[in-house]
Amino acid sequence: MLENITAAKLKNMTLKELIALCEEAREVITSTVLKNGGHLSSNLGTVELTVALHYVFDFPEDKLVFDVGHQCYTHKLLTGRYKNFCTLRQKGGVSGFPKREESPYDCYDTGHAGTSVSAALGIAKARDIKGEDFNVIAVIGDGSFNNGLIYEAFNSLRLLNSKILLILNDNGMSIAPTVGSMHEYLEILSEDMAHKSKVERHGKIFERFGFGYDGVYDGNDLETLIGKLTEVKARLKTESVILHILTKKGKGYTFCEEDPEATHGISNGGAPAEREEYSDVLGKTLVRLAEKNKKIVAVTAAMTSSLGLSEFFEKYPERSVDVGICEEHATILCASMATEGLKPYYAVYSTFLQRSFDEILIDICGQNLPVTLCVDRAGISGADGETHQGVFDLSFLSLIPKLTVAVPKDLTEFEKMIEFSADFDAPLAIRYPRDGKRAFGKCEKIVAGKWETLERGDGKYAVLACGERALTQAYMGVNELRRAGINVTLINARFVKPLDTETLDSLEEEYVLTVEDNVLIGGFGSLIAAYMGGNRKIIKNFAYPDEFIPQGGVAELMKERGVSAEQIVNYIKDNENR
Repeated sequence: MLENITAAKLKNMTLKELIALCEEAREVITSTVLKNGGHLSSNLGTVELTVALHYVFDFPEDKLVFDVGHQCYTHKLLTGRYKNFCTLRQKGGVSGFPKREESPYDCYDTGHAGTSVSAALGIAKARDIKGEDFNVIAVIGDGSFNNGLIYEAFNSLRLLNSKILLILNDNGMSIAPTVGSMHEYLEILSEDMAHKSKVERHGKIFERFGFGYDGVYDGNDLETLIGKLTEVKARLKTESVILHILTKKGKGYTFCEEDPEATHGISNGGAPAEREEYSDVLGKTLVRLAEKNKKIVAVTAAMTSSLGLSEFFEKYPERSVDVGICEEHATILCASMATEGLKPYYAVYSTFLQRSFDEILIDICGQNLPVTLCVDRAGISGADGETHQGVFDLSFLSLIPKLTVAVPKDLTEFEKMIEFSADFDAPLAIRYPRDGKRAFGKCEKIVAGKWETLERGDGKYAVLACGERALTQAYMGVNELRRAGINVTLINARFVKPLDTETLDSLEEEYVLTVEDNVLIGGFGSLIAAYMGGNRKIIKNFAYPDEFIPQGGVAELMKERGVSAEQIVNYIKDNENR
């Protein structure tokens, strides 16, 4: 059915046919995600909701905004992308998130939590200003309901005087189980009908913002959803509505239902056996250090296991904080704990750290506090595409005064950097990719701002590389050049800030090449170029161009954008042949 589905056909289906359509969607999503990787349990839980939305509303005339967006797979299957769905998350294929350029049915690009209500209100206000008539729906999970952006949007609902439907998809999970007072509040609303008076009383909080509250309903019961959405659609003429539904994350597949956290995101085959995740090293090392150092605290924003902190949280619950999807709050929490003598470690993906820029600048670094930012999934992240590439952190971190930025060359050096951080009495960021190796053997003592020379050349070319991926490409290139009789100096620039100016000033080489897993503008290469601009050196930067990087494999995206051993070798060989 999915192969030939259209809006007209879907609206003419019987309930029995729609239920069969849901099961077909589950099968297609599961088989595709297990092959290509992607978000599994969140999509399985929202199949009935998505089918019901398409049955009741008229997309793309009506507008549908998905919070985060990782639960949009059924939506894509219903909107002409079935034939290409096998390319999900692959280079040039169907995106794992809504993309306006991909389909008119995707009205707003999302990828981070908490944006949907603001976006829906903005679309609705534009509709009203232009005198148009369509419905605007935002679908948001209870995990995102912790995010402060939601309440900023709520606060402007009456001011904007526009009507939207907000569907609260409550499954008790974000990536990890949902935490916090709002989660507890939603649990009260979700109690059975014996507590109806309590539910009605507590539901009035949403009315204070200007929403009519309607809930709680079974979000995996297709017949109930169609009836309720039809009723709510009529109400949108006169008021904004919150429709609160309960869904089962991973619905329909036992292995997802039993472990929705582990099946939230599925990798396409996983990393090679000899590799290890940096997050595992972070967790093990912090547990070991915290045994002796009672001031160490671990903080995360709804991603405990993904960031390697599960063992720490189990062993030291009193020193463990998961604030939910509230990155800004987590940053200030770390800063304030540090003012009282604690040693906070804030573990966060690079793409989500961006949300905390102001708090890093003002609260942590403005007060020169010893908070360590553990920046995971830095550099190209691959298949999740533009919203999740961690290629900007070196640029926005390196401009902040008092912040030291470290980039380990492998897992061994990462472990030593964490040990170093325990006694480092100032703001520190350590950035690293997902997977790593203990690849280089040599690891000199970690000294803030000091680099490490791995290969000594003949005085013409020096390659400065920061981070495992960049250094690996540089190392392979240098070895190939050596076999061709060209000896190149190779330096592990393990601190991007401060730069090791002593080493830079001592370079005799005429050509200085920089390699990084980051955009060029504001990144490591631009810092080197700015520092050495008057030294009559020839600077060549291997970094990413000024663009948003789409989905694809890490290696292929790096090479396409000019960061590879081959391109380093070709540059030097071409220069030698001139």
